Amino acid sequence: MAERQSLFEYLLRLGDDSLILGQRLTEWCGQAPALEIDLSLANVGLDLIGQATFFLGLAGEVEGAGRDADQLAFRRDVLAFRNCLLVEQPNGDFAQTVARQFLFSTFQLALFERLAASAEPRLAEIVAKAVKEVRYHAELAADWVVRLGDGTDESRSRMIDGLDWCWRFVEELFDMDAVETELAAAGVAIDKAVLRAGFDKTIETVLTEATLPLPVYPRGVKGGRVGHHSEHLGHLLAPMQYLQRTYPDAVW
Repeated sequence: MAERQSLFEYLLRLGDDSLILGQRLTEWCGQAPALEIDLSLANVGLDLIGQATFFLGLAGEVEGAGRDADQLAFRRDVLAFRNCLLVEQPNGDFAQTVARQFLFSTFQLALFERLAASAEPRLAEIVAKAVKEVRYHAELAADWVVRLGDGTDESRSRMIDGLDWCWRFVEELFDMDAVETELAAAGVAIDKAVLRAGFDKTIETVLTEATLPLPVYPRGVKGGRVGHHSEHLGHLLAPMQYLQRTYPDAVW
């Protein structure tokens, strides 16, 4: 029973990470600096929302309380969300969005590549289907880090500022608590310590190619996994949940 509750919590974390970042990226629709990247960001956002649908749908089954993916996405209050703080950060300028996507997608790819062998078969199936699209997300973001970092003085300056904004939220990505430790011991989740060296190496390689300095990790800001969010999440949820909150159970 305890492991079932832990699995529910873990699935919420995976689903909320994808849902909130997907929602953030949709804010760029029609506003990105070029048509190419406008379409790319929208497609990445749709990929992430698709992942969230599967993770939250499975979470609802595991919970067994009659809630489906839609109810978990649109009927929970801000304190019940379990996403990491990085994904709820505002888009800022284009470079800040690229920095956020680069850090998160690099982490998510490393996680998903191992999680595809999870002992929970339904979780493994969802992740295995998502690995290819997450690899594209990571490559797209890394390409833009290089283009902006090795571009003009202004793009380079903005890329450095974007990384500086996002850097403080990296430590939370690798946090392990009782929930994930229990599931990792059962082969369901991953001990994220094994991901760190590869993550750091990828970050260093891309930033070197972009001729950007490697930031020093500041003291990490944490709390998203237990519902302690920044003010930004509430502002994101308000328009996202408006329709379901105003017209409960509305259908098209």
